[in-house]
This record gives sequence, structure tokens and C-alpha cells, in this order.
Amino acid sequence: MDDAGHMTPDAFRRAGHAVIERIARYMEEVKRYPVLSRAEPGSVRARLPEAAPETGEPFADVLRDVDEIILPGITHWQSPNFYAYFPANASGPSILGDLLSSGLGVQGMLWATSPACTELETHVLDWLVDLLGLPEGFRSSAAGGGVIQDSASSSTLTALIAARERASAGAANRHGVGLGPAGRGAGRLTVYTSRHAHSSIEKGVKIAGLGRENLRLVDADGRHAMRADALEAAIAEDRARGATPAMVCATVGTTSSGAVDPLRAIGAVCRRARVWLHVDAAHAGSATVCPEQRGLIDGLELADSYTFNPHKWLLTNFDCSCFWVADRAALIEALSVLPEYLRNEATESGAVIDYRDWQVPLGRRFRALKLWFVIRHYGAEGLRAHVRHCVALAEWFAAQVEASGEFELAAPVSAGLVCFRHRAGDAFNEALMNRLNESGALYLTHTKLDERLVLRLAVGAVATRRAHVEGAWSRIVETAQALAAAGA
Repeated sequence: MDDAGHMTPDAFRRAGHAVIERIARYMEEVKRYPVLSRAEPGSVRARLPEAAPETGEPFADVLRDVDEIILPGITHWQSPNFYAYFPANASGPSILGDLLSSGLGVQGMLWATSPACTELETHVLDWLVDLLGLPEGFRSSAAGGGVIQDSASSSTLTALIAARERASAGAANRHGVGLGPAGRGAGRLTVYTSRHAHSSIEKGVKIAGLGRENLRLVDADGRHAMRADALEAAIAEDRARGATPAMVCATVGTTSSGAVDPLRAIGAVCRRARVWLHVDAAHAGSATVCPEQRGLIDGLELADSYTFNPHKWLLTNFDCSCFWVADRAALIEALSVLPEYLRNEATESGAVIDYRDWQVPLGRRFRALKLWFVIRHYGAEGLRAHVRHCVALAEWFAAQVEASGEFELAAPVSAGLVCFRHRAGDAFNEALMNRLNESGALYLTHTKLDERLVLRLAVGAVATRRAHVEGAWSRIVETAQALAAAGA
């Protein structure tokens, strides 16, 4: 330490080497840990001192406590046997990019506060337009552009705010009055999404002040995708009651089943109704790096905004959610506030992007670095290989389910997600999932489809190989047989 107690560059080098070594060892060892943490509530805190240390402690002691206190309380998302929720990738290049971002300590709220932070982000988001087969209108050279948010929840909230402001102006013009509190009264705003959409839509509606009562859950078809005809009817009904439809959120790859809403049909409804269309492809959006998967986003050119999370399946560690708009002016007008202390020559010139106007918070991290590292390390070819590998493993698993007399598929396989269930019923499936998760050998989560409990297996971890998926299937079958023999 120096005289002020700070870590010197030499001490940082030594500590940094130790941390990198610990991360590398974790990558090697993660397959040996129980996937789901076995910690009891309060067990981690019980091992921590009541008060913060009065004097600094050796760094080696901190790392020792990571091993002894922190790791037992970790659920290992990077395990090759993690199949719960959706993956949360943490590849080596991404970790190093994140480390560099932390080391540079950039606050990228304005172009002027670090030009490279802004310009690299703009450029990488334009790269992704090509890599993912997105509409040309999402490019920064067109009327739109992209930005990195922390999560798809924030992307959806940002889209909601822009849609709210655009619809509010229209409602005021039509009705000659402003909106009532929380969107009540004349011209109140309504939002539409599938019954199978992510809970972040409901949360965003509340945060945006529109009111949960103004969220419409649209009926789905037999594949759990939003019905465009039901959407159009709901919009017409609300308009007849004096409401102003503000936004539709369509989903490409729902969390429950991987269902894909029909974007082209929904987009046509939104165009006729002059309603903002936001598309949430948080997980499945990564798949379109493969040209054969681009049917997932057929009709995306009709959308006003789009989001997907590289931090789920595209080898980039959390947090990193890419968000594009077709008309950046609508977004900036909704979110721009310019106090005197943020004024600067570059902003006043209008020649730069200030990403503070593209998100809810003011401050922002240099997230583009890790995404840039990932794309440059793997290349388009490597990214496609990862997605295809995971899709093939999910299809192999689904084939075993279909060939089994005891299990059945509960939904079509979609973007590395398999929804399946044992034919013995809900109680049996819940007991099976709990027994599997308690074993530590793998981790599954569940959902409900058509009022039946369904098990979900999402393939996407960096370390997952064919042997792991084969082992998971064997463990599932053996555990189900043991439960059946025990009369569960």
C-alpha cells in the first residue's frame, strides 16, 4: 500500500494475477460443484463479521474467504449442467473486456466524457445489425440506432417511455386534454402483450406510470404465440372506450416455452392502428447470428424497437442488453434533459450521440468493450458455431423425450429450449424436478403451460457438451424411475 492506504500498481499486479488464476481455476472446477447452491437462508451472513474491519486486511485473506464463504453460497450459472431459466454466459474474452472496462473506470454519460466509449458502442451495435440480420433502419447511419442497456427489462421500459410520450402527444391532440394520473381518464394509454410474455412488461407499465389496469394480455394460439386477430380486436375495443393504444410488445422466444409471436402479422396490426411495436427477443435473438434462424424475426422491419441480450446466449457476461430503435428522435425527445452542468461544445454541435438520452439513468458503464472483445475473439463464425452447437444438443434431448414412453414434449423445441414433462402428472413432475435439483448434478426450472406443470431444459452454457446433456437425460430417467418405484 502507499502512504494513503491505496493498493500500489505493483500490489495490484500481484493481486490481479491471483484473481485471474482463481477465475481460471473456477472455470476448470465448476463442473465439480453442486449446480444449485445448498446454502440455507442466512448461512452466508452468519459467517461474516458483525462490523466492517477497522484496518485493512491482506488480500490473501479476502481470497480465502471467497473460497470458504462465498463459493458455497453460489449457484453455478457457468456449470455445464446448468439448464435453468436461460443461460448467462461468461466467456474468457468477455471477462477480460469487463475487467478492462472496470480498470479504465469510464463514465460514458456523454460523448465528451469519453468519445471512444460512445463511438465504439455505436459501431459495435451497427456490426450486430449485419451479424443478426436486422433491418437496415436500425443502423446509426439511418434514422435509428442502437444502445447497450443493462437488461431487456430496461430496454422494454425505455421503449415504453418513448411510446408513452408519442401516444400522449397524439391523445392530447385528439382529446384536447392531457392524461389523468397513471393514464386514467380521457385518452388513457393502453399496452398490449401476450399472456405468455415476460413479467418485465407488467413491471415496466407500472414504473412508466401507465397503471397495471391498462395492460392487456392478449390470447395466444395453440403454440403459445400471440394471436394477431385477438390483438386487433383488443385495440379496437379500447379505442371504442376512449383509450389510446400506446404500445404492443411482441416476444421472440418467451421464457415459458420459447414461443415466437408472429411479427409480420402483429406489425401490420400496429401499422394500421399507429401503435408503437416493441419486440423482446432477450434470449432467442442471439440465434439469428445463424442465417437459418432468421425466420424468427420475419417482419421485424415493421417494429419501432427491438432488444436482445448477448449476456444470455452470445458469450458475453452480464450485464449487456442491446436495444435498437427505428427512429432515435422519438427516443431522445422522450428522455432528453439538459441541465447547465452537462452542456458542452460537442453536445451543442449536434454532431455526436449522447447515450444519456437513450436510457433511464444518467451514468453508464463502458459495456461495449466486452462485447467488442467477444466479437473479435470468436468472429461471426465462432458465434454461429456456439449457437448451432446448443441448438443441436437441445434437439438431441428432445428426440430422447419423444422416443420415451414415460415423457412427452409440452411445446415445440425453440432456440435451445426444451419443454417436457413426465406423463405421471404435475405432482410427479414437481417432485422429479426437486429431486434432480437437490442432487446437485443438474439444475432445471419449470413453468406452466395449458395449466400443466412443465419442466424446462435450456441449453446454452459455454462449457456444455454432448456428454453433459446425455448425462442429464440419464439422470432424469433414472430419478423418474426411482420416484415411480417409491410410489411418488
